Amino acid sequence: MDSKLHLNTTLVDKARSSARHIALDTQKFIDRHTTVAVERAVCRLLGIDGVNQFEVPLPNVVVNHLESKGVLGYGAAYFIGNAMAETNLSPQKIAERIDRGELDLTDISAHSIEEIRYMVDPVARAACEHIRCNVGKREAFLKEFSDKEGPYLYVIVATGNIYEDITQAVAAAKQGADVIAVIRTTGQSLLDYVPYGATTEGFGGTYATQENFKLMRAALDEVGLEQKRYIRLCNYCSGLCMPEIAAMGALERLDVMLNDALYGILFRDINMQRTLVDQYFSRVINAYAGVIINTGEDNYLTTADAVEEAHTVLASQFINEQFALLSGLPEEQMGLGHAFEIDPAQKDGFLYELAQAQMAREIFPKAPLKYMPPTKFMTGNIFRGHVQDALFNMTTILTGQKIHLLGMLTEAIHTPFMSDRALAIENAQYIFNTMEHLGDEITFKEGGIMETRANEVLKKAASLLGQMEDAGLFASLEKGVFADIKRQRDGGKGLKGVTMKADGYFNPFVEIMNGGQKA
Repeated sequence: MDSKLHLNTTLVDKARSSARHIALDTQKFIDRHTTVAVERAVCRLLGIDGVNQFEVPLPNVVVNHLESKGVLGYGAAYFIGNAMAETNLSPQKIAERIDRGELDLTDISAHSIEEIRYMVDPVARAACEHIRCNVGKREAFLKEFSDKEGPYLYVIVATGNIYEDITQAVAAAKQGADVIAVIRTTGQSLLDYVPYGATTEGFGGTYATQENFKLMRAALDEVGLEQKRYIRLCNYCSGLCMPEIAAMGALERLDVMLNDALYGILFRDINMQRTLVDQYFSRVINAYAGVIINTGEDNYLTTADAVEEAHTVLASQFINEQFALLSGLPEEQMGLGHAFEIDPAQKDGFLYELAQAQMAREIFPKAPLKYMPPTKFMTGNIFRGHVQDALFNMTTILTGQKIHLLGMLTEAIHTPFMSDRALAIENAQYIFNTMEHLGDEITFKEGGIMETRANEVLKKAASLLGQMEDAGLFASLEKGVFADIKRQRDGGKGLKGVTMKADGYFNPFVEIMNGGQKA
């Protein structure tokens, strides 16, 4: 891509190289560890589902059992496979017997690793085949209706009741939305288990459960056939159950997942060791399932100034890119995030926003970039808010953003009504149509405000990444390099769930999904 901003390609290469080294250094830690969430995801992919009489999910029952025996480091697949070889039971039946206290996985004669793998392999491959069939279904829809050119209109539903969410999602699809994101209930990212079944009592959002995924997927397929468009479904693959959510989404054909390497650390105070191990397996799954991930750099600008800290957004995009590549996720599935969050009172603020968006487009040319609307400086003035959203829409079409989360004129007042969403869609459609090729007609002034601004941000990002390369990611997060938030390596939630891998550990899904690569 020709650079309208005349970006310093040497600095781009330097920044990407530093990010690569940061990710590779961190991957050494990741490869030596597993977590309770990773092993629960393995259980789910092996077919273990449901809850016991106390509503404890059976994947938790199995992993808690292994953890209590001090053997989680060998991995759930090892012990489930060994039990299959001994009892000839399915993983689901094994889990049910553990729950009833009838089976102790550590009190079974040890079978050879070859026999264990022989038992696990067909079950794992069947799950992977199911996921690939889902990819085929998505591709068939897109072949029949063709994919949308230009930005995807992305809207959210957040009633707390999956059935009400479906009503709103169907209405949004009929109004023109291309991606429906079901916001999770407040605090679900801090639950170390995944709730079960269809739910109707969320707070500020709806519980992410496999049944809820299934219900919404079916509803969007139905309205998509009616509208002759494929409607993508998005949820939140983050928090203490990150890889489990990825597994559930892959099994139910979600298309987009919020999936950031650093978000949980910074904004949910989840332990950095836990998050970094979890994000790897979650992205392996998402890569295999053809899911576009959305990263959360936009959140940095809710706590830090969008002008002064713009370089941290770019630095984080580089890091998320490299972690994604290490998990096998192609650039075409990297919805790297950024946001339109400069104070409207800032002189030439629109030029800075345009420069930032164009810079991201040029540095990550294949990525379906996720662009977030103004929120921090929205007020109760809905007329000004609608103008702010219009400027945001203009930036998207001028710079070729792909996943466009619609701004709502009532952002600072209440959860949007369906009428608010309709106005937001109408605003975006009008601007995208009337300015469709304007970006192709525009060049930027050499040595002007935008070129100067973009190269200044790039220079600072490359410098920051160089410092992080020297210090390492863990130490850098302790210093608070992102969003002015400091986190401790041994602090935060979920550290207890991190375990060193033992000799003989294996994860069949990493091996199958990541091209035979063994973590």
